[in-house]
Amino acid sequence: MTNITIGLLIPFVGTVLGAAMVYLLKDEISPRLQKLLLGFASGVMVAASVWSLLLPSLEMAKDQDISATWLPASVGFLAGMGFLLLLDSVIPHLHINSDEPEGVKTKLKKNTMLVFAVTLHNIPEGMAVGVVLAGMMEGVSNISFASAMALSVGIAIQNFPEGAIISMPLKSAGRSRRKAFISGALSGIVEPIAGIITILLISVTLPILPYLLAFAAGAMIYVVVEELIPEAQTGTHSNIATIGVAIGFVLMMILDVALG
Repeated sequence: MTNITIGLLIPFVGTVLGAAMVYLLKDEISPRLQKLLLGFASGVMVAASVWSLLLPSLEMAKDQDISATWLPASVGFLAGMGFLLLLDSVIPHLHINSDEPEGVKTKLKKNTMLVFAVTLHNIPEGMAVGVVLAGMMEGVSNISFASAMALSVGIAIQNFPEGAIISMPLKSAGRSRRKAFISGALSGIVEPIAGIITILLISVTLPILPYLLAFAAGAMIYVVVEELIPEAQTGTHSNIATIGVAIGFVLMMILDVALG
């Protein structure tokens, strides 16, 4: 149980540490660094989707003697994409460097909707950690404690800049450092919550695990394609974001292969 708790909390700690940058940095994050961080997060999420989620989904389907081993991964992936599309259409949120809110119309403040945007794409990350930890608990052969921790650490690393990207603009908009920090940190609280819900669900119906692994992958890829990449490629210096993608992808791949 201790290992599960640690695995669930590591990504949240990454967000909290990033939000704490509001106490160390005086100015907002520069556009170039912001692009690099957005690209880095994209690379981490794509690599995690493949090595930590889709490949284990295919392997588990094979172990369960499912004739069409590609079926759980395909169905789960598309369902994950559809789920995030639904949330994206319903929850009011605002992307970085955008003045056009998405989701249902609301009178919420700009900074509040910015927090909602990060919170929205933290949901699949929490699910991803939860589903891998659940697989480890159930003794799935191709999911070890090391691979589960690799995913948690990888997501924590990409959560660090996200926490800063939330807290720094809030401070610049007039909020106190303490309130900006709390808002940035709380944007990540949905991750352990989503992870716990996923673990509870799988403990009841283990056969759906390969579907949920792919579901989390689809949800994460949706975030990358719909939010992170477009935000990273707007304006000038988009090549910096591409470098970030490469670094994030390789780092997550190394973590998963070396530890898993």
